[in-house]
Amino acid sequence: MRKLLMGAVTAIALLLAGCSGHSDTEGEAKATDPSSSGAAAQSADFGTLKNVCGPGTAKSSEVQGVTDKSVQVGVLSDIGFTKNSEFPDAAKVFTAWCNAAGGINGRKLAPVTHDTKLLQAREGVLAACKSDFALVGGGAALDGLGVADRLKCLLPDFPAQSTQAVGSDLQVLATGAGVGYFPYAGYYNWLLKEKYPDSARKVGIIAGDSPVSKTFAAQYKEGIGGLGGKVAYNDLYPAVGVSDWTPYAQSIKNKGVKGLVFLGDFASLAKLEQALTNLGYAPDWIDANSNAYGPAFVQLAGPALAKQHNYAELSATAPLESASANPATQQVIDLFKKYAPDAAVTYPVLRAFSAWLLFATSARDCATLTRKCVYENAVKQTDWTGGGLQAPTDLSRNNIPPKCYSIVETTADGWKAADFGADQGPYRCDAPTYKYKGDYGKPLTLKAVGKSISDVT
Repeated sequence: MRKLLMGAVTAIALLLAGCSGHSDTEGEAKATDPSSSGAAAQSADFGTLKNVCGPGTAKSSEVQGVTDKSVQVGVLSDIGFTKNSEFPDAAKVFTAWCNAAGGINGRKLAPVTHDTKLLQAREGVLAACKSDFALVGGGAALDGLGVADRLKCLLPDFPAQSTQAVGSDLQVLATGAGVGYFPYAGYYNWLLKEKYPDSARKVGIIAGDSPVSKTFAAQYKEGIGGLGGKVAYNDLYPAVGVSDWTPYAQSIKNKGVKGLVFLGDFASLAKLEQALTNLGYAPDWIDANSNAYGPAFVQLAGPALAKQHNYAELSATAPLESASANPATQQVIDLFKKYAPDAAVTYPVLRAFSAWLLFATSARDCATLTRKCVYENAVKQTDWTGGGLQAPTDLSRNNIPPKCYSIVETTADGWKAADFGADQGPYRCDAPTYKYKGDYGKPLTLKAVGKSISDVT
C-alpha cells in the first residue's frame, strides 16, 4: 500500500500540483455570499470578458443543485493528502467576486469541496452526483477512478486539471484536452531544434516507478522521438523515495545526457540537481515540469540553480511574472488580495480561474439553466482565453492539438519567462503536431456507460 500511495504521489507531482481542498459545505457557501454587506450588485467584467456575473431574476428550478437563489457546484480536491488549498482558494475567491456582482443571473454560486484524499476520487464524485449541478475548478490525481460514475449521473466537469479522465465525455478542459497528441510538441521542438540542438540525440528520462508515470514516460519518449530527438537514457526511481541521488546523477553523467526530462515531485528533482551539481555536471536543460513552477522548488534547489538549467511549459497559460503586462493575470492577483489575502496565487489557481470563468459565462448564457445548456455553450468556444489568462484555445472538440505554448525558466532569483520567441504576447503559437502511434488508452464515453448526450438535461 505504501508503494501504491507514493506511486500516485508521482502522478500528483507531475500534473496536479494544485490538487487540493477541504471538507466544508454550507460554511463555504456562506463565506462566499456577500449579501450581508449591503453593497449594490453590478455586473462584473474579467479581463476581456464582459458581464461574467451579474444580477437577474432567476426562477425556481427542478434541476439538481439549482434553486431560485443559488447554484451548488462541486470542487474535487486531494487536500486530505496534499494539504494544499489552491483549488478551494480559487473557488472561494472567484465565487466571492461573482456573488458580489449578483451571481449567475441573480443566483449565487455555492461551492462545495469534495476531499478526494488521493485514493477516494470515486467517493468524491459519488457525493457530487447526489447534490451538485456540476464540477468546477478542481481536480483529483486519480480522477479516472470516478469518471464512470460521473458519466452515469450525467455530471458535467469543468476541471482546472485532469490526468486519467482527460478528454472524457461531459468534460470541458479550459486549456484544451488534445486527446491523442503530444501536448508539448512546441516546447520540445524549441528545446531540441533551436535552443539546444546538440542535446537532441542525448535526451534522458527519469520517472517514478508507478503505472501512471510509466505511461507518461512512454508518451514523452515517443513524442521526443517523433520530433527528431533520441532518448539515450531511460530510468525509474523507487516511488517510495530515494535516500541518495548520487547513483542516478552518476548514471546521467556517464551517459552524457544533455537534456533531462524529470517526471516526479519537485522535492526529488531538487535533490537530484544537488547531486548533479556535487558531481560537477549540468545537462544543457532539465524539464522540471509545471509542478516545479513556484517558489518552493527554488528554495529547495538552492545553490544548484546557479548551475542547473530548468524549464517548464505552462499549457499556454500566461506566467505570473507577466502580470504587469497581462491585465487578466493581475486581476486574479488583485482579487486574491481582496478575498483571500493569506492565500497564494499559483499556476493551478490560474487554471482554476479559467475553468470557473468558462463555467460562469456558459451558465450565464442559458435562458433556462440546465446541465446540457451549460455544457453545449462551453463546447461552442473556439477561441477561449479565459479573459486573457491563456492563449486562444478551441474547445469544440477534445482532440484538437495545441498550437500555442508558454515557457518559463529558473534563475538564481527564481522563475522568469524564457526567451523562446513568443509571438503572441507571452505565447508562441507555431507548435508542430505529433500524433501518438502508441496505444495509451481512450477517454471514457457516455456510450460506454449506457448513456447518451440526449439523456443530459
